[in-house]
Amino acid sequence: MKLYIDKISGDEMISDGYRMKEVDDIVYEVDAATITIQDGEVDIGGNPSAEEASEALDSNAEQVINVVHAYRLQQTSFDKKSFLVYLKGYMKAIKADLQESNPDRVPEFEKKAAEFAKKVIAKFSDWEFFTGESMNPDGMVALLNYREDGVTPYFVFWKDGLKETKI
Repeated sequence: MKLYIDKISGDEMISDGYRMKEVDDIVYEVDAATITIQDGEVDIGGNPSAEEASEALDSNAEQVINVVHAYRLQQTSFDKKSFLVYLKGYMKAIKADLQESNPDRVPEFEKKAAEFAKKVIAKFSDWEFFTGESMNPDGMVALLNYREDGVTPYFVFWKDGLKETKI
């Protein structure tokens, strides 16, 4: 199993235990799901049956997105201007890391990151934002959106901002 850790904050962000695909050689798109948890319940990655999901919520039950729950991601918010300021600083930090570790990747990273950022900004109101557990303001902000059905969540993580470790 591979665990992906934010290069800047050191926070665990995602693992390959979730269905993920690389998009445009710049981000990982990770399928997520809404789950119901009870007080004291631990998410082990299982998926509740349809019957369990349809039961009424107990007073101590909560609906959460599995990736948010498993990696203790913290929701944050941005307006378009503050997101662009954050993104510029974050991309600069990732570019500096790439210049040391993989200088041949830098031109492609700059081009593809700018292209993907334009897609995010074009539909800015569709996105929700999550930081790692430490809430480091310089670390990666994972992007949450929903599929065409409007109910199936998915996350986007910057590929070059993650360090892959085997566990």
